Amino acid sequence: MTAGKSADSPFSSPSMIDPFGRAVTYLRVSVTDRCDFRCVYCMAEDMTFLPKREVLSLEELDRLCTAFIEKGVRKLRLTGGEPLVRKNIMSLIRSLGRHIETGALEELTVTTNGSQLAKLAGELYDSGVRRINVSLDTLDEQRFKAITRWGDLGKVLEGMQAAREAGLQLKINMVALKGVNEHEIIPMMEWAHDQGYDLTLIETMPLGEIDGDRTDQYLPLSLVRSRLAERFTLDDIPYKTGGPARYMQVKETGGRMGFITPMTHNFCESCNRVRVTCTGQLYMCLGQDDMADLRAPLRASEGNELLHAAIDEAIGRKPKGHDFVIDRRTKQPAVSRHMSVTGG
Repeated sequence: MTAGKSADSPFSSPSMIDPFGRAVTYLRVSVTDRCDFRCVYCMAEDMTFLPKREVLSLEELDRLCTAFIEKGVRKLRLTGGEPLVRKNIMSLIRSLGRHIETGALEELTVTTNGSQLAKLAGELYDSGVRRINVSLDTLDEQRFKAITRWGDLGKVLEGMQAAREAGLQLKINMVALKGVNEHEIIPMMEWAHDQGYDLTLIETMPLGEIDGDRTDQYLPLSLVRSRLAERFTLDDIPYKTGGPARYMQVKETGGRMGFITPMTHNFCESCNRVRVTCTGQLYMCLGQDDMADLRAPLRASEGNELLHAAIDEAIGRKPKGHDFVIDRRTKQPAVSRHMSVTGG
């Protein structure tokens, strides 16, 4: 797999610095908007996906990721949709693993729903992946079906076990949904910590039109934390994975608990991330519509000069923070695009 002419040049280490002095060192790339689940808070059941001609090829994605690594990205996360359902995705992951071997990249990770892990966990490890995030909102089989619409809990749990046996470190991402799974947060935490998994809770985000009403789903994690504190000893710790989660140690379980709170307490002051869609659109902020088209400069020449210039221009207008709000008046999403387009 080729990665453009500059892929073979020595990796430089200049940082991409945004207008607020934050170094951009973390890239999240959505390799597909397609998914084999239809989670109720993420997308409508009858989704219209992007035409394949608009989606970057695996070779183009490799070249794009490499350009960002040359400009100072040290952590790379592949997302979707469900990234592991993309045809031949392991060829891309294996190719990107070369940057782990050279030391140009500190970490290559994947966010997945777990449906493909049983068959791909070993390959992921062999490609240089050491840590993955698994989206799992419930351990109740019927509720899992209701939330994901198309998912199979048994298959996901089997995949997680395969991932652990392959040597991968797992973190569970659980979207906290009022009246849906809020009573499962403590059982999920106890189960995850018993298995050796970290657990991160996420507030539902107003991204894209869905069939339901997010104002009914929204559960502030400040309330969840106060409830947890009534039963458990929670100690804030400086542990970081490069993302926005704030972590605490739960004394009684010995495990780590993360909180991602875009609504109640945004994490923008320390944002080190940008996101690229599978069509080559660079979003400097998950909660803003401003973006830069990288597909055109990527395809305009074999060299990466135009691509680097487009990246620099975009980083130069990275905003200070997002404008997420649960709009109870209009019930409209803060951002029109679905999470599956931008990636988690």
